[in-house]
Amino acid sequence: MAPLLFIESIGIVIVLVVLALVFFLVFFTYFIPVGLWFSALLSGVHISLLQLVFMRWRKVPPSIIVNAMINTTKAGLSVSRDQLEAHFLAGGHVQSVVNALISADKANIPLDFKAATAIDLAGRNVFEAVQMSVNPKVINTPPVAAVAKDGIQLIAKARVTVRANIKQLVGGAGEETILARVGEGIVTSIGSAASHKAVLENPDSISKLVLSKGLDSGTAFEILSIDIADIDVGINIGAKLQMDQANADKNIAQAKAEERRAMAVASEQEMKAKAQEARAKVIEAEAEVPKAMADAFRNGNLGIMDYYKMKNIQADTEMRESIAKPPQQNKPPKKEE
Repeated sequence: MAPLLFIESIGIVIVLVVLALVFFLVFFTYFIPVGLWFSALLSGVHISLLQLVFMRWRKVPPSIIVNAMINTTKAGLSVSRDQLEAHFLAGGHVQSVVNALISADKANIPLDFKAATAIDLAGRNVFEAVQMSVNPKVINTPPVAAVAKDGIQLIAKARVTVRANIKQLVGGAGEETILARVGEGIVTSIGSAASHKAVLENPDSISKLVLSKGLDSGTAFEILSIDIADIDVGINIGAKLQMDQANADKNIAQAKAEERRAMAVASEQEMKAKAQEARAKVIEAEAEVPKAMADAFRNGNLGIMDYYKMKNIQADTEMRESIAKPPQQNKPPKKEE
């Protein structure tokens, strides 16, 4: 029994030793990152193990801060641990800021830690901005249509070479503003040309006019050059507008003529109505004549001889009217169905 108890006790001790080793290994690698501290010490970065432990409590990954301090120290830059921790806790990208500072220093671009962190916290990629300052970016504009004074439409495409303006990255306008302003400048330049042929002969006149306007003011970029890549001739807008105007004038004239015709028809109908009314009055008056003659006979105001004279006069009048009228052509009688 004694040997068995001894073997069991040895096994328990071995398990306890293994657990202790695992505990100390986890403790000294996570809570107390000795390896990270030793790497920083060899790189010339002075930081205590206690500060690394405090970073864990402040929920700051020690590896990010220590690696950033190693990079800045090797690059000859002076950035403190507190600055890096404060930027990380503010939600910034520490490694991107450090890379931007190192790239700007090597390219002789003035950029300090405060400006870099402000650009990063503003939502812009500060490392890409520094790279764009070193290597300018080419932006292709969409087709811009404009009309010269002779009425010919031109469709132009331009390539805008820009580089980042570090001082105006915070609060400066982006690429959309550059494209909008360049498009407006192209439209103004083509619209002020007397002929589309002049623009086709000298497309650089567009670039010179657009560059002279200072389109990069208030933006996060600096325009280096504007090159016209392509110009196509569109439709004849002037002729099309003249045709549309002529059609509109014709429609207006037709409408006025129709209005005058309608007024003439209405006036004719009114005159016909008045004539019918007058004719009705004449017929009514003629219907009163026999009554008046009968009254005159009864009252003795009209005699038989007077009546015959009046009839003779009427017969003579009708005869004269029939002689004065042109002879009517004999029309064939209508066939009875």
